[in-house]
Amino acid sequence: MKIATYNVNGINGRLPVLLKWLSQAKPDIVCLQELKAPQEKFPIEEINAAGYQAIWKGQKSWNGVAILSKGHEITEVQNSLPGNKDDVQSRYIEAIVNKIVICCLYLPNGNPYPGEKFEYKLEWIKRLKKRANELIKMELPAILIGDFNIIPEEIDVYKPEKWIDDALFRKEVRKSFADLQKKGWIDSLRILNPEKQVFTFWDYMYHSYDRNAGMRLDHILISPYLASSLENSGVDSSVRGWGKSSDHAPVWITLKD
Repeated sequence: MKIATYNVNGINGRLPVLLKWLSQAKPDIVCLQELKAPQEKFPIEEINAAGYQAIWKGQKSWNGVAILSKGHEITEVQNSLPGNKDDVQSRYIEAIVNKIVICCLYLPNGNPYPGEKFEYKLEWIKRLKKRANELIKMELPAILIGDFNIIPEEIDVYKPEKWIDDALFRKEVRKSFADLQKKGWIDSLRILNPEKQVFTFWDYMYHSYDRNAGMRLDHILISPYLASSLENSGVDSSVRGWGKSSDHAPVWITLKD
């Protein structure tokens, strides 16, 4: 089974890119972030025509998350991260697909640091950690997957010294990512590439993609109960170089049946 995440950075504007990648990569389950489309504008007909069913939580202009599945039913669990009833941003959707709990997330960016946006990011992470701990205690096969807006380590960013006070690389958020791992969550891309510099995002400015001046923001964390099933992981970095593509590239893992 192939499971992927892709921050599409506007699903309708970049739909041809998404459909092209789906036809080439053929993932079984896909988590999408930054739809930038209200609920009624999600291109469900085109997604169905590509062979996928979907659930999604849209939001006008910003945010938005979705889970796509090919060949397996999707049972939605919840479409918001518990713990803050006043949070109206569409950043989380959770479902059961093929007996795996799929938690698709678009964690807040948090910039500028310091400020209200960074405090919101920390509060959001706190809620995520609570839900993640619940899943670990329930001993379920589960995946935290999406755009975390967290650079975990120095190896995960071009020129790390320039990012010390950026909300993506602040010690507080890096510690939170490490805390998830201490609870048992496995960074699938890093565990299979322990010393390799792997990026998933390249800014549109300064020819960042051409210079490979990127960072790793998109992650697939698997629960301990999937550890023995993990076969492979990777980044379809060439997609970032396609015309009118997102500034993120798809990230994927394969699990044994």
